[in-house]
Amino acid sequence: MNLDRDLLATLRAVVDAGTFDAAARALNVTPSAVSQRIKSLETQLGRVLVERTKPVRATESGEILVRLARDIALLETDAASALRLDGAGEGFTTVPLAVNADSLTSWFLPAIAEACTANRIVVDLHREDQDRTAALLASGRVMAAVTSQAEPVPGCSVTPLGVLVYHPAASRDFAARWFPGGADAASLALAPVVDFDHDDELQTRFLRRASRRRLDPPRHYVSGSADFLRAIELGLGWGMLLESQLADAAPGTFVELAPGGPGVRVPLYWQQWNLRSAALDAVAASVIAAARASLRPR
Repeated sequence: MNLDRDLLATLRAVVDAGTFDAAARALNVTPSAVSQRIKSLETQLGRVLVERTKPVRATESGEILVRLARDIALLETDAASALRLDGAGEGFTTVPLAVNADSLTSWFLPAIAEACTANRIVVDLHREDQDRTAALLASGRVMAAVTSQAEPVPGCSVTPLGVLVYHPAASRDFAARWFPGGADAASLALAPVVDFDHDDELQTRFLRRASRRRLDPPRHYVSGSADFLRAIELGLGWGMLLESQLADAAPGTFVELAPGGPGVRVPLYWQQWNLRSAALDAVAASVIAAARASLRPR
């Protein structure tokens, strides 16, 4: 298989940009040229590589080639930097990463800041639920991810990071109104809940454990970590908060609904492509060290 690297780079640009027009602008060519390159690559391989949707999505075959294109680009950048060719030592290496929102707003950004500064790295961060970040790895959209999936994605290595621990909490006024006798199954069935988004299962996991049956209370959906925290503080509903969020809040801001309980534990793992790259290794080392200093041990 002899694949033209310009065709691979075009495929990667289309998937990253989401449309043929946006990819054309990024590559400084015409949309027609982009279309012809993708068609040429598909003809050479005899299979469809992208679904012409909005945004464009790579097919299973396309995902394999997008990953190959990222491998090539990263290895070329590493080699050029090591050889100091054409001023490459003064450039930056882009590393696409996936991370869950709570890690992103607590320990993750400080972890990568030093690695990025010291190694001239720029990151393309994809915020996604920890249960779904592994899918971005499998698709080739990112090279590494913080994920709750212990089973390695094909072609990836896995390193345990630690555990995020969440506790159910509410504002003092909310708790007094909805849980005057404590948070039991009857009161939890009626009290409004704040979910981060429609895929957030943390509150549901606590409800299932507390009641041993399915409960369907009213739900708010508030995406954005700061806004989620603020919604609970304002009394829109109760929700699962990190131990660090409860510790950092002013005294009396929140009431734990199950004081002394174990909370909901979410083990996290670092998965990355099996690719030897100085940039990727530098990011991984910083992330793993910071996670083990910040998270609960497994």
